[in-house]
Amino acid sequence: MTKRPLKLVIIALATCAGGTVGADTFQSTDLFEIEIAGDPQISPDGSTVAYARLTSDIMTDRTRSNIWMVDADGGNHRPLLSGTAGYSSPRWSPAGDRLAYVSGIAGRGPELYVRWMDTGQAALLSNLMTAPSGLTWSPDGTQIAFTAHVQGEESQLATAPAKPEGAEWAPPVTVIESLHYRSDGRGYLEPGNTHVFVIPAEGGTPRQLTSGDFNHGSSLAWSPDGQMLVVSSNREEDWEFNRRNTELWSIDVDTGAMRQLTKRFGPDNSATFSPDGSKLAYLGYDDKKMGYHNVNAYVMDMEVGSIRELTSDFDRSVDRVAWAGSSNRLYIQYDDHGKRHLATLSMSGEVSSFIDDIGSAGVSRPYTTGEFSVADNGAYAYTMGAPNRPADVAAGRRGRAPSRLTHLNDDLLARKTLGVVEEITWRSSVGDHDIQGWIVKPPYFSADKKYPLILEIHGGPFAAYGPHFSVENQLYAAAGYVVLYTNPRGSTSYGDEFANEIHYNYPSQDYDDLISGVDAVIARGFVDAEQLFVTGGSGGGVLSAWIVGSTDLFAAAVVAKPVINWISEALYSDIGTTVPGYWFEKMPWEDPQEYWRRSPLSLVGNVRTPTMLLTGEQDHRTPMPESEQYYQALKLRKIDTALVRVPEASHGIASRPSNQIAKVDNILAWFARYRTD
Repeated sequence: MTKRPLKLVIIALATCAGGTVGADTFQSTDLFEIEIAGDPQISPDGSTVAYARLTSDIMTDRTRSNIWMVDADGGNHRPLLSGTAGYSSPRWSPAGDRLAYVSGIAGRGPELYVRWMDTGQAALLSNLMTAPSGLTWSPDGTQIAFTAHVQGEESQLATAPAKPEGAEWAPPVTVIESLHYRSDGRGYLEPGNTHVFVIPAEGGTPRQLTSGDFNHGSSLAWSPDGQMLVVSSNREEDWEFNRRNTELWSIDVDTGAMRQLTKRFGPDNSATFSPDGSKLAYLGYDDKKMGYHNVNAYVMDMEVGSIRELTSDFDRSVDRVAWAGSSNRLYIQYDDHGKRHLATLSMSGEVSSFIDDIGSAGVSRPYTTGEFSVADNGAYAYTMGAPNRPADVAAGRRGRAPSRLTHLNDDLLARKTLGVVEEITWRSSVGDHDIQGWIVKPPYFSADKKYPLILEIHGGPFAAYGPHFSVENQLYAAAGYVVLYTNPRGSTSYGDEFANEIHYNYPSQDYDDLISGVDAVIARGFVDAEQLFVTGGSGGGVLSAWIVGSTDLFAAAVVAKPVINWISEALYSDIGTTVPGYWFEKMPWEDPQEYWRRSPLSLVGNVRTPTMLLTGEQDHRTPMPESEQYYQALKLRKIDTALVRVPEASHGIASRPSNQIAKVDNILAWFARYRTD
């Protein structure tokens, strides 16, 4: 271990001590003023974009989605569907004369509605028990396909005796017999499966097309003649044990008859028909049980059934595919070096990027996310982002530069002095890897001063940060910290080999990449080497705990929603088929020493760094007992520690604005205890 003494000085106000917080810097309550553009849907003729405008309600502490519209030239920006009920998932009819959407109007649960664009009249189409997903119009505009959960029967072992009239007995027991019985963000799952439905677009009764104890994906593709739907599903008998092994299936819309289109071990999904119906593009990969796989784009010839892999020589993962206004060219979306690109893909496999500023719809941390849609003529709309702005709506046509159509946060952020985001690269101390990261400097930064530094580590581990707007990083910078965030080995957007550097070896040299990055920033001369702090969530929580078990370099740490013990994580979390199936070679009982070797708990005897734990009480991905084990161990060792439990929160701690604020405020308060400036 690297040893150095820790200076422990209590500072009362985390958000002010030595920082730059003021009315003109970004403050935690500004989160309620942030607006985000998501799900941009361009009309079939390319003239108009409908999108979800996300805002935070300070009275209900919830994020609300309304539907707005803007012309493709930036004019006529106006609300279409707005109110406390929430409106989402706008989807144009093929003629562009109607818009389907989902809303919870009048106290109902989420239901399917259609709005006639010429008159503004709207009709409730569905009367569903659960929310519809994947709304997809038939080519002639007469039907809408969607998926929804269909309730199954509760398992029962014994029949309870009849209780006396008026007696108050305990609730009945719950019998669980499925492998996947709970899910983060949803809790304990209701029995049943997700199935495909069609409903008349002018109202009527939904007709269920699929059946059986299988789930079906929400990405649906109509054939141009309207006779067939294509869906992704794993309909094998042992599907629970190989959840990723989905195939493409065609469904005869009249009869419900299904036919399997693909057959291999690995996922096939996101199908879309070419305009002439001759080809089916889709995404997938051959599952080799690696921690990470590049997702590839494929095209199937619908007449003969032959399949071509288009991106076998493209060492990036494709996460969206759509036909670009013809049957011979595709648009694909992928991440490269922390940026999300939109590119054309030819039938010969040539990739040509023309956009690299697809912006994140999530603003908590600077992950690579974002969306696009395509009109019949190849015009496109997407979420445009920047380091100093959350996502706006942008649109363009091939051969022309895109235009930003909205400016949702200029009224707020143009009046704020934000932390400037600057790219940095360094050579890792282990191996020959050049590592990419970004520095967020405090407002009114001076190179002549020495600032404390926060190393903020992303989750995943197979994910990527980029030059995107981040509420958390801006708040840390406003409190006077230099923030370093980075993509160590194991991160995506750098190719298959870089991501799989941690295959069966996580955490490992990703630690060295991170510490080398801290050294690189210190070498620039504006960071106080005695005032270093570290935090990260999920996979970043794993690495934060690994770091304090490996070095005394940091004055304090906050380990958020971590994995501490890989054996309990494998057997207690909602990813029980991923941990032993893809991240470890064997089951926990077959190789317990390997699970222990890679568990941060194995290093707890080395920890001297004051370390706070922070986790949601309803987290099923990295459940609370992970944090509690580490907290108890640190307490038994008399290490300064605290356990912050976030009530009602799942793995996405910051899903409610006040939780986001509480997360940052408590992290800053913990660091302030050990900050000396």
